[in-house]
Amino acid sequence: MRTNIVLDDSLVAKALKVSRMRTKKDLVTIALKEFIRNHSRLDIRKLKGKISFHKGYDYKALREA
Repeated sequence: MRTNIVLDDSLVAKALKVSRMRTKKDLVTIALKEFIRNHSRLDIRKLKGKISFHKGYDYKALREA
């Protein structure tokens, strides 16, 4: 899909330097993929009260192994 957008030049320059991407297209593509991955993660706080552990489960003993 072709789209015209105005990007902050200093942000683009910093992102290109940090990412070592060669083109703005590559940079925007990877940024979108990371955005989707980060926002698609399940918030672990939503699992509170939904996970039950075995009665004999001892997490401290597992740390020593």
